[in-house]
Amino acid sequence: MDRLVKLFATFFYLGELPVMPGTVASLAGLLLYVAISGWPQVVAVVFIAILILGFFSAGRAEKLFGKKDAHQIVIDEVAGIFLVFIGLPITPLCLVAGFLVFRALDIVKPFPVGRVEKLAGSLGIMADDLVCGLFTNIVLQSLFNLNVLKV
Repeated sequence: MDRLVKLFATFFYLGELPVMPGTVASLAGLLLYVAISGWPQVVAVVFIAILILGFFSAGRAEKLFGKKDAHQIVIDEVAGIFLVFIGLPITPLCLVAGFLVFRALDIVKPFPVGRVEKLAGSLGIMADDLVCGLFTNIVLQSLFNLNVLKV
């Protein structure tokens, strides 16, 4: 069971990378999203599966790694990056802007992201990246609606 927990929490061991595992996992999530973006039902099923696996594994992995929100746990980044692009056009500009804004928010952790991250276990691990993803989506939706970003 511990092996499955690590497999999911590290998003197939990307979290074990020695350099920037969160950024690499975010990029992997973005590429996965792009690969399936033509099938909205598949996007929904995969997103729900990532959420379920994330909430199942993140808190358990935290105990296995012996550290709160250990850097190896990256399934939360994958869930967050999926949320970034829901309802947005899949264009190079949107993908780059979404990725950069998401990573910036995840690193800086503005209110309420920093507060949400302090929640215990899987909830805190997953929720901060989901909030970052939601905020990024709102920013990008606003920029498209104001014609600052164009399709």
